[in-house]
Amino acid sequence: MIVVFDGKCLLCNGWVQFLLRHDRQGRIRFASMQGEQGARLLNGAGLSAGEGLQTLLVVEGGRSWQHTAAILRILHRLGWPWRLAWVGWLVPAPLRDALYRLVARNRYRIWGRSEVCMVPAPEHAGRFLD
Repeated sequence: MIVVFDGKCLLCNGWVQFLLRHDRQGRIRFASMQGEQGARLLNGAGLSAGEGLQTLLVVEGGRSWQHTAAILRILHRLGWPWRLAWVGWLVPAPLRDALYRLVARNRYRIWGRSEVCMVPAPEHAGRFLD
């Protein structure tokens, strides 16, 4: 599983840090949308990196997921107790994704942004594609 994230978004960087802490088996890999591999994965999903992109992308086995479907797949992968988030599938996708897009549109204003992409700690560097 590869998570493509906005490397300049502080909320997104916090999400990646959360995943690094809780993915004890180290199965999730990461690509910043500002990097070459992340841009290639976005392009493969019909998306393009840029200020207006408002989604997290998960790529696995030739398939991709966006918005809340991506988050729910990631949380399922983390195992117990995060797997309980699958109850979120009971909420219709248009409602879940509307809330997701609201947060995504305002992520820089609320959480801030960095002018440089996150640099992973040496022990996690191998999990980052770029």
